[in-house]
Amino acid sequence: MSLTATPLRLSTAADDFEAQFARRMHWSADTDHAIEKRVADILADVRERGDAAVLDYTARFDGLNADRVSALELTQAELKAAFDGLPTAQRQALEAAAARVRRYHEAQKKASGESWSYHDEDGSLLGQKVTPLDRVGIYVPGGKAAYPSSVLMNAIPAHVAGVDEIIMVVPTPQGEKNPLVLAAAYVAGVTRAFTIGGAQAVAALAYGTATVPKVDKITGPGNAYVASAKRRVFGTVGIDMIAGPSEILVLADGSAPAEWVAMDLFSQAEHDELAQSILLCPDAAYLDAVQREIDRLLPTMPRAAIIARSLNDRGALILTRDMEEACAISNRIAPEHLEVSSSDPHRWEPLLRHAGAIFLGAYTSESLGDYCAGPNHVLPTSGTARFSSPLGVYDFQKRSSLIEVSQAGAQPLGAIAAELAYGEGLQAHARAAELRLIDVPPMRAPK
Repeated sequence: MSLTATPLRLSTAADDFEAQFARRMHWSADTDHAIEKRVADILADVRERGDAAVLDYTARFDGLNADRVSALELTQAELKAAFDGLPTAQRQALEAAAARVRRYHEAQKKASGESWSYHDEDGSLLGQKVTPLDRVGIYVPGGKAAYPSSVLMNAIPAHVAGVDEIIMVVPTPQGEKNPLVLAAAYVAGVTRAFTIGGAQAVAALAYGTATVPKVDKITGPGNAYVASAKRRVFGTVGIDMIAGPSEILVLADGSAPAEWVAMDLFSQAEHDELAQSILLCPDAAYLDAVQREIDRLLPTMPRAAIIARSLNDRGALILTRDMEEACAISNRIAPEHLEVSSSDPHRWEPLLRHAGAIFLGAYTSESLGDYCAGPNHVLPTSGTARFSSPLGVYDFQKRSSLIEVSQAGAQPLGAIAAELAYGEGLQAHARAAELRLIDVPPMRAPK
């Protein structure tokens, strides 16, 4: 029996559109209770037993046996050998992608990541000092597929930010190491790399073991166990985000070949069955054309079963009244990836407020952003683009306020601070400010 993929057809003009739209957009982020319990046990065990627990879980889940965690560490020589051993075309593509990602994040750092200060009229100095984190951990998935692009997108902005140590963890089930992932770690400047994964890898990075160093922040995607572990260690370390299934939303005016849009919908659907691909367009005939291309192209896809399940369960082709309405619906969805497949994308871009990344014009396929355009592909999902941003240099920096008050400045500021502190009943705060005044008043009695 041949596979079929028929995304739900909706029209904003239909009376039941809102109800059907809500059902199609619904996705529960609730974590399975069994996973939560298992992850909690793993984290506690790694925190208690360190390397021994990491070895046990790596043997159990990845089938990788070792007598010590240091045997699971990849040397810089191994990373370089993987890079040197790549076919020329792969090596050149990896270097070109890394160069573009680095260039973008260097521009990002220059625009928003510099320290600054100023002196006010009384000579006091006020400002902000931006410093990098000392050590970060990056998680690179390595189970169902290998993701060298994730290495570049996590390690390069950390490197550009000035992080001293970048510790990579990547599961290698049955000991199978992907040369492209190792080569990407070499190109991106990873300091140390361990062939461990899952919740135990997150725990090792968060708490530290005799072999795996404790980090300040953990970034990178993973499965439900990794997401649950990151959620639980937040507070002990920083994390980037809790990622949900991948998403693409295409706004189309009907000017691009329908084949292009169909394949762009496939590009997210092939990630997994929970991925979501949605097309918004005011042209019903164009939606029909895209469906015909879906039918024609699906049998040619190696991951056709995954694509079909994703499009049938979570995909949608939505007829809108016009492009303005399409933009408004896009803002409600706040998608991870937003393609503006239009002959005049800059006409619509000002109307788009919420998206992880916006791809302007028919030639800007989302896949270019995944690999080599330059901006980061670690993006907010599940509507969180309404309040969060792509991974960037700023995620690997922290800010300290700078305050240097002159004697002249301490006079008016001290009086203000003391007044407010007395009002809050904090006598020591008030007195600390008053003692810097030229004419020190007597301390007030508490109210």
